[in-house]
Amino acid sequence: MSSHREAPEISKDPVADSTDVYAFVSPDACDTVTLIANYIPLQGAASGPNFFEFGDDVRYEIHIDNNGDGRPDVTYQFDFTTHLRNPETFLYNTGPITALDSPTWNRHQTYTLTRVEAGGRSTVLGKNLACPPCNIGPLSTPDYDALAVAAVHSVGKGRKVFAGQRAEGFYVDLGSIFDLGNLRPFQQLHNQFGLSAFSQPAAGVNTTNELNVHSLALQVPISELTHRGWHGSDVNNPAATIGVWTTASRRQARVIAPRSGNDHESGPYVQVSRLGNPLFNEVLVPMGKKDLWNSLTPADDKQFAKYVAKPELANLLPVLYPGVFPALDALNKSGKARADLVAILLTGLPAGIVPGFQNHTGAVQADMLRLNVAVPPAASPNILGLVGGDPAGFPNGRRVYDDVVTVELRAVAGATYGLVDKTFTADPASGAITDGLTPADVKNPYLDHFPYLGVPYDGYHNPS
Repeated sequence: MSSHREAPEISKDPVADSTDVYAFVSPDACDTVTLIANYIPLQGAASGPNFFEFGDDVRYEIHIDNNGDGRPDVTYQFDFTTHLRNPETFLYNTGPITALDSPTWNRHQTYTLTRVEAGGRSTVLGKNLACPPCNIGPLSTPDYDALAVAAVHSVGKGRKVFAGQRAEGFYVDLGSIFDLGNLRPFQQLHNQFGLSAFSQPAAGVNTTNELNVHSLALQVPISELTHRGWHGSDVNNPAATIGVWTTASRRQARVIAPRSGNDHESGPYVQVSRLGNPLFNEVLVPMGKKDLWNSLTPADDKQFAKYVAKPELANLLPVLYPGVFPALDALNKSGKARADLVAILLTGLPAGIVPGFQNHTGAVQADMLRLNVAVPPAASPNILGLVGGDPAGFPNGRRVYDDVVTVELRAVAGATYGLVDKTFTADPASGAITDGLTPADVKNPYLDHFPYLGVPYDGYHNPS
């Protein structure tokens, strides 16, 4: 969670594992959208001698659908190359890394950024763009902030790009949630299977704290993403909403050369990972279909709609927390499809559901982050996004600090069903359910400017 090790096969391939994707109107440049895709989950900061890096053999992509068919109309491709200055040393760096071209930085990466349109037109936006190093410690990376700033590249027409390590900004209590659906703030209410393990509530524990990820971050003009370059302030205009997701692909064939330590890849790229809405594959798609889901485009997601309309977690909550969710239990037993979840996750919310807001992309059921670019950034953001009265946040896109775990837990628990069925009264608990975490549980704070995710933790101060 959000998409860390979410499927059996991709959990064995962390370099290609999409962990989170974000899309929001940039608060510091309101005529642009910021797109962020994270990979390589759960990085410990102290990871020498082989520090984390993007895969030269992986094609990373951020996709935009601007006509509602669940297929990419605009794609940004990232292709990486690793360079080794001295193959005879075991060291990542042989002295302080003071610049992106520092001769003491032995193993470094560059990348090519390419924009691809649905019709096949391809434009290289930048070549030999430098990544920053990993944040090693006060001797190896004495001024990491300066290295990261130098790795923010302008690539024409108001675009910025960054590719490198950042602090993990997604906060979640993995240790509790996957212990049979336990939520520490309410653990004394869990049925506990007769074990009587908990008698009191407890504060949430941020499993991802002091861990890093590798981020691809883009800031591009709104008109570069929308259908026919639309850019306006009419929230109800169908052209205002775009769909966003990310993928990673590998070559179809890999041959390992014996007695050489080398391998060779060939053939077309095959998708091995993707991510749109947070927690979709983890919580909604069943174990036997998770790898299949990772291989498909959002246009193929109709086959998974039944798991959204009748989610397993919604049926589990009244069992795991006896007597806490009677209204949800009755809704489950009625057999009614969860039209609220289908709208939030697969089609976007049409006009009229939430006053003054829509991010509907049409009838095609597709898992994508849906962002209405006509909604301006919030002056006072609410981490619960739309559920908290802030239409600039999730599920209208996703900002780096949005509490998507709480939002989705509450939605599954029935808090949003009243939007589509005015006769339904949600359980009071559905508006309180949470894993007990907020952005305050992220040690390295978010930035108020591009690339927004915080400075990565360094290995000297964060050895765990």
